[in-house]
Amino acid sequence: MSTPDTRDRLVEMLTGPLSALGVDLEAVELTSAGRRRMLRVAVDKDGGPTMDDLAGVTREVSRLLDGSDVMGAQPYTLEVSSRGVDRPLTLPRHWRRNQGRLVEADLVDGASVTGRITGCDEQAATLVVAGDERQVAFADVRKARVQIEFKAGDRARDKSKEG
Repeated sequence: MSTPDTRDRLVEMLTGPLSALGVDLEAVELTSAGRRRMLRVAVDKDGGPTMDDLAGVTREVSRLLDGSDVMGAQPYTLEVSSRGVDRPLTLPRHWRRNQGRLVEADLVDGASVTGRITGCDEQAATLVVAGDERQVAFADVRKARVQIEFKAGDRARDKSKEG
């Protein structure tokens, strides 16, 4: 079975059980690493997954894989993690989970907008851009990512270490 077919079967097999654990399946990546394969499963939830959530997901994925032939006979390594803040915002729930954060969105018309997410629904996000609210429809977004911000206290503390 090809890697894309296996990946699709894994997504189908894992989505429901992981949802029952209170997490969303964000990504399944299957790659070859010599004689072994690497299976990376990324999950997320409102407020972000805890270490206990990740441990529970790891146990559930292992249980499901042990009871299935989806991975075949080739050995594999399982890695479960949360998606980092640098992941693209591709679904309304990604925007909702990042309310209050600064985001940069490249739009399909070639423009770019940077603003703080103050709200969203299933169709659009509300951003504060230069003090003004702006609706950005998800259909108009080509690519969007959260911008990493450092607190002023962190910058001051870092500068004091330089001297």
